[in-house]
Amino acid sequence: MELVDLLVTEEDVEKAYDALKSVVKHTPLEYDFYLSEKYHCNVYLKREDLQRVRSFKLRGAFYAISRLSAAQLEKGVACASAGNHAQGVAYTCKRMTVPATIFMPTTTPQQKVSQVRFFGGSNVEVVLVGDTFDASATAAKEYAALHGQTFIPPFDDPDIIAGQGSLAVEMVKDLNKAHEQADYVFAGIGGGGLISGVATYLKAKSPITKIIGVEPAGAPSMTEALKQNQVVTLDKIDKFVDGAAVKEVGSLTFQHAKVLVDEVATVSEGAVCSTILDMYTKQAIVAEPAGALSVAALEKYREEIKDKTVVCIVSGGNNDINRMQEIEERSLLHEGLKHYFIVNFSQRPGALKEFVNDVLGPHDDITKFEYTKKVNRGNGPVIIGVLLQDKNDYEGLLDRVAAFDPNYIPINDNQTLYTLLV
Repeated sequence: MELVDLLVTEEDVEKAYDALKSVVKHTPLEYDFYLSEKYHCNVYLKREDLQRVRSFKLRGAFYAISRLSAAQLEKGVACASAGNHAQGVAYTCKRMTVPATIFMPTTTPQQKVSQVRFFGGSNVEVVLVGDTFDASATAAKEYAALHGQTFIPPFDDPDIIAGQGSLAVEMVKDLNKAHEQADYVFAGIGGGGLISGVATYLKAKSPITKIIGVEPAGAPSMTEALKQNQVVTLDKIDKFVDGAAVKEVGSLTFQHAKVLVDEVATVSEGAVCSTILDMYTKQAIVAEPAGALSVAALEKYREEIKDKTVVCIVSGGNNDINRMQEIEERSLLHEGLKHYFIVNFSQRPGALKEFVNDVLGPHDDITKFEYTKKVNRGNGPVIIGVLLQDKNDYEGLLDRVAAFDPNYIPINDNQTLYTLLV
């Protein structure tokens, strides 16, 4: 069988679009003045954060479940998800009165867990297990096999891919109305279902469009798969971008990406955080980390996209407000504005005043100061955090810290110390 025979087709995506028209929202394709001016191009945002469950995942989940037999529906379904796929399955099962068992990692933000329970109601049982999506997926598959339920994959399934691709049909229709054709489309990659469906349709309808997948730097599973020309399992991942943090992409989505996706880029978790804050303050858009991936990648393509028409898929808006403090912290670290040190202070009156007067710049601020006086010691270590107004002031700060204590220890780049002390 040829590789092309394994891929979802343009017709599959259109069939899914027709089936979903009465179920999902036709989400807006909005021209973004701020981003267009910032990057000197025409930027449109496909606002899947405004979908019924605040993410694109409803499309694939509903389409896949709707295609099950009556006997399968009666026994129910099981799935694993870090949040958005679970919400899509929960919404579908409540609407179709289908029992569902949904497995989620124990690290899933509480906001997403509560939303799954809200959308699913009495039709859904939520089981929290494992620290990662992959651990939850293993548990869900075992449960489904044991209880005769149908496992609904989050990404590696033809119906899931076709369902996710339905948003590209909307996108093309709206671009045609605006007499536009996309030169670039940016979409986040977790397991690869979204990029596979979108690429399938766009490459058929708009071959000139360059399709860029975007992964978090802490979980580059598609990047590694393409590099090694096979699906690989990452040893460890940063789970911060929870909607896209998977150790292994799907075999089917890998084949789609290999054939249809032009490039896959990675962006740091810090850059994602800065993008989330920028989208909120400048555009009043609440994007979750995975939802901000596409916009975060624009900086890397600044020169390439100049004067072009660009679409960024804002794939989800399920952001837990309790995470905002961490998001701001990661953003400040990424922007080079916040720095932590271990500095030895003399145990005498006036030592802190001396540090403030001699080390801090006129616009610097102390954000953290932890010090425990040690008996019978002349010096004691202090954990100190400094917030700069301008990242270019950092080198001067380092010189002054070194003059104050030649044995100081910077903490930012020491993940073990940072996690322990900050």
